[in-house]
Amino acid sequence: MQEKAYKLLALQEGISNREAKELVDKACVFLKGKKITLARTLVSEKSKFVVKRLKSPRVIFEDEKILAINKPHSFVSEDLEKQFGVKLLNRLDKETSGLILLCKEEKFRQICIEEFKKQRVYKSYIGVLDGILAEKLELSEPILTIKTKNGALSKVSKEGLEAKSVIIPLMIENKKTLAKIIIETGRTHQIRVHTAFVKHGIIGDEKYAKISAHRMYLHSYELGILDYFFKADLDEDFNAFGFEIKNLDFKAL
Repeated sequence: MQEKAYKLLALQEGISNREAKELVDKACVFLKGKKITLARTLVSEKSKFVVKRLKSPRVIFEDEKILAINKPHSFVSEDLEKQFGVKLLNRLDKETSGLILLCKEEKFRQICIEEFKKQRVYKSYIGVLDGILAEKLELSEPILTIKTKNGALSKVSKEGLEAKSVIIPLMIENKKTLAKIIIETGRTHQIRVHTAFVKHGIIGDEKYAKISAHRMYLHSYELGILDYFFKADLDEDFNAFGFEIKNLDFKAL
């Protein structure tokens, strides 16, 4: 006999159906090592789920104008506004972890928005790429984004907007590359599209790289704006591939 995954999960965890659905939506539920992506997926009534609990957002810095947060993966950016009561300055995909800024003053927020528009913001990410990338790679492939009922979909296209990414390999283990990625532009899904385009997709990026994992291994690492500079440390998930992350000085590269 089969039953909907969220109903069995609710029984297993002793929670409501709504809470079970939320866990599935946040990509926290696994069955036989594979992520359950749809709450209504039919599975065997004997199924035993593994639930990976979400971490809480962590405050990195706070003053009278700005709040810097290290966002866990699978956490929706907009939920930070509800939690901290101030407005977002930038956003990350739900699957991406790392630096998010919120502004306490609207006037200051508008100044910062202009900095983003004029591409005067330094942004770097850390990602685990599929395959071996031995040398620094500079990409300037334009990206076209199409809005669909299932969300935004981007692709490399001559009809797209300018997009620049610099990919710097840091370490290589088991045919995977730990890389620092600096983006000069901020197109929708830019890093995921560019890395997939050069056949070195982000591990866990099911949308563009078509690679399944327990999470998407992309992390917003550094952000410099006006006189501020922030860094969000990686969590222990990135140790899963054998990289000696604690001994690496990302900023120096």
